[in-house]
Amino acid sequence: MPSGRARSSTPDAWLKPGLLIGAAVPLVSIALRALTGTLNANPIAEVENELGLAALIFLVASLACTPARRVFGWTWPPRIRRELGLLAFAYAALHVSVYVILDQTLDIQAMFDDVVKRPFITAGFGALVLLVPLAITSTKSSIRRLGFARWRRLHQLAYVAGVLAVVHFIWRVKVDASQPLTYAAALGLLLVVRALFWIASRRGSSATTGGHRRRIVSV
Repeated sequence: MPSGRARSSTPDAWLKPGLLIGAAVPLVSIALRALTGTLNANPIAEVENELGLAALIFLVASLACTPARRVFGWTWPPRIRRELGLLAFAYAALHVSVYVILDQTLDIQAMFDDVVKRPFITAGFGALVLLVPLAITSTKSSIRRLGFARWRRLHQLAYVAGVLAVVHFIWRVKVDASQPLTYAAALGLLLVVRALFWIASRRGSSATTGGHRRRIVSV
């Protein structure tokens, strides 16, 4: 009969393997369509767009982990938050790599001009730059080295990266902006939830401090 320890490690054991399998679906889909010649008339743009969308989905999903725990009491989302963030960075890096290598053919001057003159590329580049230190410091050793408070402040930049990524998506779309606006609404809701919990925690801290002071005065 399995021990209590073995049973306790079984729940949610599928989370990370399942996440990694699901995360490979966009890449497999792109590869299959490229091999069968079923990409659209502008395959580079199609691949760029799909990789960028996958990056945004994983980034928003990573930002939803803590609100999901606080609102619904779910304990499993935080267990895959790190993996979701790293997948967001990986897809963002692939998105930019296609732009750099296939779209711009390593033309540094053309890429510099794009970043300076085209706002949607500026926003996207800013999002990637912010994700780099977050990916680098995603390890437990980084938490110990930086200290949890500083590490948490640093990783709050993920919300800024999310805002820049959504702005990049909205400005990139020229016709129907319903899809990027949907992600903007989702991110906005997450920011509102985070703000509400922050306000509640501040009020709780103030009430606790005030009660402590009143007890000292009464003594």
